[in-house]
Amino acid sequence: QVQLVESGGGLVQAGGSLRLSCAASRSFLGINTMGWYRRAPGQQRELVALITRGGSSNCADSVKGRFTISRDNAKNTVYLQMNSLRPEDTAVYYCNTVPGLSTYWGQGTQVTVSS
Repeated sequence: QVQLVESGGGLVQAGGSLRLSCAASRSFLGINTMGWYRRAPGQQRELVALITRGGSSNCADSVKGRFTISRDNAKNTVYLQMNSLRPEDTAVYYCNTVPGLSTYWGQGTQVTVSS
């Protein structure tokens, strides 16, 4: 059973940066389209960025130009570089396949952006 473990969240001031990491327990990320999702308080979970097996990526309009998704298949890790953070980016961030599969939802990592 593959486990996905998110890390790298924290408290940051508006305009700051964070880099999130998603580590898989075994070789997995290189064969799937992977995504970063987030759930803000009182909101539904949304997909913010994805990266395909071939390395093509895309981001939601709300984060385009500020967030970058990347992957290191040798390290079984997917990253989310978040720059120019805004208070509305405050959420719990998760990684999963795209579409997300229930078996792979982890605890996520909390990102809090203060104004």
